[in-house]
Amino acid sequence: MAADQKQKPAAASKNYKGFVAGVFSGIAKLTVGHPFDTIKVRLQTTDASRFSGPLQCVVQTVRNEGVRGLYKGASPPLVGWMFMDSVMLGSLTVYRRLLAEHVFHPDLHPSSPSKKPPETEGPIAATSHAAAHLPSYGHGLAGVLAGCTVSFIAAPVEHVKARLQIQYAAKKSARLYSGPVDCLRKIYGAHGVRGVYKGLFATLLFRSFFFFWWGSYDVLSRALSKRTNLSAPAINFWAGGLSAQIFWITSYPSDVVKQRIMTDPMGGGLNDGTPRFKNWLQAAKAVYREGGVKGYWRGFVPCFLRAFPANAMALVAFEGVMRALP
Repeated sequence: MAADQKQKPAAASKNYKGFVAGVFSGIAKLTVGHPFDTIKVRLQTTDASRFSGPLQCVVQTVRNEGVRGLYKGASPPLVGWMFMDSVMLGSLTVYRRLLAEHVFHPDLHPSSPSKKPPETEGPIAATSHAAAHLPSYGHGLAGVLAGCTVSFIAAPVEHVKARLQIQYAAKKSARLYSGPVDCLRKIYGAHGVRGVYKGLFATLLFRSFFFFWWGSYDVLSRALSKRTNLSAPAINFWAGGLSAQIFWITSYPSDVVKQRIMTDPMGGGLNDGTPRFKNWLQAAKAVYREGGVKGYWRGFVPCFLRAFPANAMALVAFEGVMRALP
């Protein structure tokens, strides 16, 4: 019993690993995924008359703004994703352990004998002995909790990013915002903290679908580990990419509504137009009114194509650093 009590603090002391490893996940995700994200946001927030599809959007963006146009608005997510992935993956690691110890198996301690492989040998390095016994829906629930936690950081970052991504003028002088700091300063000056956090509810709703991401990541990791001879990094790559695609299939319509809210004119001192939506439901109805059911899936192709490589590399980086840290 005394040994068990000593092991609990030891397991908790390793919580830092998830937060550190999440930084590297964020860097990998941005490098691979941001150009896809720019095209996705532009398709989501414009009508069909501007771009006929993702390919035309890419061609026009590169022709008018250069390759750098694909990385427009990258500064907020570079800092933001490093911080967001650190918080999201770090808290995910903590929630997995807490759920395993206090909800699903209250009598299980990290020092208990286990047939599961140690955390440094299993495909999910972030899973301790205790969390290795979590059912897949337990991993999904941990994902929801982590999603809610990181939403309070993600909402302002994604808000600023979205407003920068829909600035189509090639010349900076013709844009409302010269950069992320200027965008944040102007929004805060005109609308305060509430304006900066515009779209928070939509962000929380969107990230509740993390249940499907992290639940399926566990299912796929276990299946690949049992039925193939793939190495742990290869399992992380395939499980990470495929689970991210499952997440986007389930969550994409809510992301479209979120982007509409975050790019809606705010009015007031910003002088950027008249606001269209008072709440999430109005934005959702507008999407349907303008494009029918298809409107909820506009921009899905670049998003789906981005989901696999960006998140596969992010999970490889995350799990790899988790294994390397003491």
